[in-house]
Amino acid sequence: MKQFYMKTMMAVAGCVVLFAACSSVPKVSRVDADTQIDLSGRWNDTDIRIVCDTLIKDALASDRVDRYIRDFSGKNGGENPAVIVGRFRNTSSEHIDTGIISGIMRTSILNSGKLDFVEGGEAREAIRAERQDQQSNASVESAAALAQETGANLMLTGEVNSTVDRAGKITVRSYFVTATLTNVETSRILWEGSNNEIKKVIKQPGLKL
Repeated sequence: MKQFYMKTMMAVAGCVVLFAACSSVPKVSRVDADTQIDLSGRWNDTDIRIVCDTLIKDALASDRVDRYIRDFSGKNGGENPAVIVGRFRNTSSEHIDTGIISGIMRTSILNSGKLDFVEGGEAREAIRAERQDQQSNASVESAAALAQETGANLMLTGEVNSTVDRAGKITVRSYFVTATLTNVETSRILWEGSNNEIKKVIKQPGLKL
């Protein structure tokens, strides 16, 4: 009887351990990439999509951008102006990867066929290092020539800002995103778009309205 009791207790203990282990495993559900999910009320992928869609449509529909492209192409054998991505600043109160915004904008505008892009920043430095290395290690026939880079005609820059209004357990977060295309040669702004549609009301648990 005592042996049966011990075996029973061990079995129960094993079930408890197994249940505890299973309950600690996170539950993962796959959802459509366009599904809107707000957990904390902070900046997320839905906000990125809304902002980028607005800015890209605005840039591609701009009459000033269209006139500049047509004028440039007419003077340069049908070529598109070249754009370099400059700094996208985050001056908001939270961490925001602005590189995602500039990357999505670059891809969409490039795929529109209206503008070309040239690399900048770390990518450009890596390309230059590779080109310099080829001068010593690649064959004369295959080595990339020096001083043949395409100069940028326009620079794409931007900024993300936010305001936070808080009273008791209610917080309102508003985001303001701008993007600018500037003529590198003249420093004149060719286009500027903004999005101030992102506003969220966050109610903390326990609040009854």
